[in-house]
Amino acid sequence: MNRDIRRIGIIAKPKLSTISAVVHNLTEWCAVRQIEPLLDQDTAALAGQSGGLERRDLVAASDLLVVLGGDGTLLSVARVLDSQSVPILAVNFGSLGFLTEITLEETFSTLESLLEGKATSQTRMMIDVSVMREDCCFSEYRALNDAVLTKGALARIIDIDLKIDDKFVATYKADGLIVSTPTGSTAYALSAGGPIVYPTLGAMLVTPIASHTLTFRALVVPDGVTVEMSVKATQESVYLTVDGQVGLALKGEDRICVRKSSISLELIESSNKNFFDILRQKLKWGER
Repeated sequence: MNRDIRRIGIIAKPKLSTISAVVHNLTEWCAVRQIEPLLDQDTAALAGQSGGLERRDLVAASDLLVVLGGDGTLLSVARVLDSQSVPILAVNFGSLGFLTEITLEETFSTLESLLEGKATSQTRMMIDVSVMREDCCFSEYRALNDAVLTKGALARIIDIDLKIDDKFVATYKADGLIVSTPTGSTAYALSAGGPIVYPTLGAMLVTPIASHTLTFRALVVPDGVTVEMSVKATQESVYLTVDGQVGLALKGEDRICVRKSSISLELIESSNKNFFDILRQKLKWGER
């Protein structure tokens, strides 16, 4: 990929105390190459610097984002992406993530490859999630992994009507329902028994959580459809959770509409590992 990089936005996992030295090294690397480093407010505080930009402003002003942390940190950044396509170099500070595949040791060599136009990237689809209440849009979210409709901890099973492009599919009696991107196929959907889907495939997945009908299985549908979930009138506690990080309590007859977003995420790839290498390591394939 060839890109003129003049400003690099740096976003770190909040409260990650080991970040200060890394941010210092990154800002020095930028200074040598006449690149302006930009820090968000939390990262500036971690690095002992004053100021910092609001995250949305930082994303809009950057030619490249370096995200330091784990998959959760990247998910939080993905939700504030706007129409501008900003490539993201996601650096993992813990065990290898499904999304943050660049190690700390690979960071600067990958940055050099970017400047030389040698680095490669993958485009990951995102989804827009709308909560419709009394025919009005009550709340909106963007997700990289999934939108999950689930019951409260002490609630009984819930009835969820599923429609695909206004065509009725079925009423699920289950603990919940997951609508995920291919990227999200290795997140909550995987633990619920869904398939692993190659991350650049144009598709969405619908996966029941602990279905009380054994014949209900995960569905893989084209990424151009609208998936609608609605909860039948109930006194039980029902929640929508987006990327496992944000969401809200739902009311009876709320409808959740999920569509492919016009915004996608451009993720810089590691030169040392691919998707199948990550699967083998994370899922311990081949180990006894």
